[in-house]
Amino acid sequence: MEHQDHAYTNNPQDRPSSVEFTYKMSNKEIEDLVKLRVSNKYLFSGKRNSSKWAWRAILKHMGLQHKMTHCQASKKWENMKKRYKELKSPPEGVKVFPETWPYFSLMDDAMEGRLEGNAPILKAYSSDNNKGDFLPIPKPKKRKVSSMEISSASVADGPEIEVSVNGNVKWEQVAVQQRGLEIDRIVQEAEDKRICKDSEQRVKEREIEVMERERLVLQRERAVLEREIAVLDRDRALLERERATIERERATMEREKAVMERERAMVEKERDAVCRDQLALHQQKAKLKRISATTESTEEVAEDNSKVEESDTTDRKERFLILFKKLVENL
Repeated sequence: MEHQDHAYTNNPQDRPSSVEFTYKMSNKEIEDLVKLRVSNKYLFSGKRNSSKWAWRAILKHMGLQHKMTHCQASKKWENMKKRYKELKSPPEGVKVFPETWPYFSLMDDAMEGRLEGNAPILKAYSSDNNKGDFLPIPKPKKRKVSSMEISSASVADGPEIEVSVNGNVKWEQVAVQQRGLEIDRIVQEAEDKRICKDSEQRVKEREIEVMERERLVLQRERAVLEREIAVLDRDRALLERERATIERERATMEREKAVMERERAMVEKERDAVCRDQLALHQQKAKLKRISATTESTEEVAEDNSKVEESDTTDRKERFLILFKKLVENL
């Protein structure tokens, strides 16, 4: 049996029934297959043929019903689970590298239940009425089969291939087929490593882009902060100048207040002196009246002349003092 890795026509009758061909799924198809299997696990109830109809519903939804059989889809899923378990829980003393398998994170999410609800909920087929819509399962021709049956599977998560050897097949052909499977496994591992490296490279490029964007944002924020600091410095300098001006004005007001206090004290002193002078003038005027009543007529005339002169002088002085007092009170 020769291993084929391409799709055939959509008409299932165009394919030979004695040979099972394998379809190489793309990364997107494998991801969809896993999500659909996890989201529709209720279809795999364990009843008779429930797995068959469930896988056919998934293949029908993906448009792969003419490229894969339900057996190949089931084998694909089992191989991926087996590979995941080997990388997730390796034997003691065995060192594994899960990141080298590009589907490890996908299967980890699937096994942990994080992919539930990420795919549409399907309805399983329940009869063979539409079995012509699906790829037929190949049946080997009846012939004499030797007691030895060789089963081999591709290690790289491809579907398993069963090879029956009868007495007419030479052992050299089996060895060639095994070498071909080994080459396929090596090529698949190299492809997986390349995909893994490409994925890591894309992750690094995204991280670099994110860091570059963050650096630009930090630069813009730093420029804004520098502008705000410059504005604060200008405001602080302006406040310092205003405070200095206020201090000078306050010092000037303090000096003016001291001058006014001294002037007020001087005015108080002058007012007290004017009051004393006014009192003395009233006393002197009363005394003159008493003297004028007891003197003789001759002396009265002389005294009158002197009194008139003194009265005039006293009246002028009194008027001056009154005017000066009013001036002081107005101040």
